[in-house]
Amino acid sequence: MASRRANLFTAIVGFCLTLLLAPLALADETSIQNRAKQIWQVLDYLAVDYGAAVSNGQIIEQAEYVEMQEFSQNAERQLSELAPFSSKDDLVQQAGQLRTLIAEKASPKLVANKAREIAAQLVAVYPVPMSPSTAPVLGRGEVLYAAQCASCHGAQGHGDGPLAASLSPPPIAFSDRDRAQERSVFALYQIISSGVDSTAMPDFAHITDDDRWALAYFSSTLSYTAEEVSAGGQQWLNNQAVRSLVPNLDTLTQITEISLAQAMDPSAARHVLAFLRSEPAVVMGSSSDSLGLAKTKLAESIRSLEQGDVRTASTLALSAYLDGFEIAEPALAAKDKSLFDALERSMGAYRVAVNRENLLEAQQLEKDLQRQLATAQSRLGQAADDPVATFLGAFTILLREGVEALLIVVAMVAFLKKAQRKDVLPYVHTGWIAALLAGVATWGVATYLVDLSGASREMTEGFAAIFAAVVLLCVGIWMHQKSMAGRWQQYVKEKLSAALNRKSALMLFLLSFVTVYREVFETVLFFAALWTGGNGAYLLLGMGAAILVLIILACVLLRTSAKLPIGQFFAASSALIGLLSVVLIGKGVAALQKVGIFDITPVAAPQIDLLGIYPSMQTLVAQLLIVLVIAISVGLNIRSQGSRPKQVGYRRHE
Repeated sequence: MASRRANLFTAIVGFCLTLLLAPLALADETSIQNRAKQIWQVLDYLAVDYGAAVSNGQIIEQAEYVEMQEFSQNAERQLSELAPFSSKDDLVQQAGQLRTLIAEKASPKLVANKAREIAAQLVAVYPVPMSPSTAPVLGRGEVLYAAQCASCHGAQGHGDGPLAASLSPPPIAFSDRDRAQERSVFALYQIISSGVDSTAMPDFAHITDDDRWALAYFSSTLSYTAEEVSAGGQQWLNNQAVRSLVPNLDTLTQITEISLAQAMDPSAARHVLAFLRSEPAVVMGSSSDSLGLAKTKLAESIRSLEQGDVRTASTLALSAYLDGFEIAEPALAAKDKSLFDALERSMGAYRVAVNRENLLEAQQLEKDLQRQLATAQSRLGQAADDPVATFLGAFTILLREGVEALLIVVAMVAFLKKAQRKDVLPYVHTGWIAALLAGVATWGVATYLVDLSGASREMTEGFAAIFAAVVLLCVGIWMHQKSMAGRWQQYVKEKLSAALNRKSALMLFLLSFVTVYREVFETVLFFAALWTGGNGAYLLLGMGAAILVLIILACVLLRTSAKLPIGQFFAASSALIGLLSVVLIGKGVAALQKVGIFDITPVAAPQIDLLGIYPSMQTLVAQLLIVLVIAISVGLNIRSQGSRPKQVGYRRHE
């Protein structure tokens, strides 16, 4: 019997490890993406700096020209080494043409156009985040620049820092207007992230992504004067046509002064970019804007599929969800849950159709998604300050997310009280209190520092749910085993003190924290999306009402459990915990499907969010495995109890 239980435990641990190690499969894909970023960076460097080496068909700076030749060869070689894709041969051929243009000392305009053409096609194949998720904080960028960059590039960006004279090639001057007008903020971000080969410019991968964006934006302002920033602010505020040219942060991050000057007066273009790069928050996209990005990515995805490029189509489909729809998810779910559910199902079905290369189905789903996303944009564009809607939204969100965590925490508290181990209760209480405090911190981070929506949110929820499910499964099996035994009072008195050691208490703390924080994490993102300047009071009222209901529910559950005989209590608790483990494993796998860690295989089944049931093979199989483990453990416990001599004389204690 002991060996069977050991095997059962091994199976559970193995299942957990399989789920937790799944992200390692993404490592190779990340390496490919990094290679594509490096090639893009080289191409952008050529587009910007070639003009400093050649003019009117003549070499004006020999060292720069040699570097341009080297970089063009590097880009061609790295493109040829990428994994095969439909347009790879064409890109390699174009890279050869770029190398020839440089060898023939072609005009800077021709070289820049060709380099950017290749770079644009490369990004279409290997999509990378083209802008920050929230407006960069330039004050942070200024601090980082002074600490990390000024020694080479100079305090004012003139390329005259204390170390500049000893560097070859010399550091670029960010204040150089001619070069600055060719360079986008995204290009600076790429250089900061990856460094520049054969130069003294290192990569800054050790700092956070938000810090790299802040540094890139600050560096992009060093070629502008305060007067230009002021003039640009007036043009931006007073001219709707100007605002339509740079509608969101994505555009601002990628646009160059040269390209903007093609749509407006060059002097005005310079002033407008001077202002916007100094105040990027003024174009920060809304949730409805992110849905526009989702629509664009879907359109690009279906075109790639029509051209037979399944890999690119699949990557773009996932990007439409993570970079577009996911950002708007909390706000949309709070305002129109049915539309949100329909969009989420359609997004998953579309990715499945793309991966199966079912073009006709994918085309129909893409049309449906475009219509649904347009409806969502309209819905999010409506007034958000309705008091009743805000109150009900806050109330239902907190109540829905809180009940699941409440049931688990109450079960642990009631169990410890029944077991006469109140000394362990502080571990449980510390766990859920710490989770609430972490939730408050998350709210602050999500509101003021970074956007936590997207893949990070789904992975946090997914892995937390799977961890909680596995721990709950083990606890439930143990509790059911004890519910089958007689002599309860003696067991509690003599055995439980030894069973609940320090490690067990710490596990209860961790389970309490993870379970509550998982729900708090999702709740704060919903509330951050609901919060506006005019509805704060109604939001807080909804929260307060939900908290009151949860407190009443907790008191009722604790009082009811206290009246149950201990054998019945353990049996009921083990059943509840088993059910919750099934629910959580379904929700965890579903969350990881959204970020592409697990595939989605649709099946004919209903979607019941409350029970963690979703119409996909992967979620249902995971839940069936949990149910199977529970069934086997129950059978073993019953068989073990039947093989023991009947115990008498203790039933009166129950």
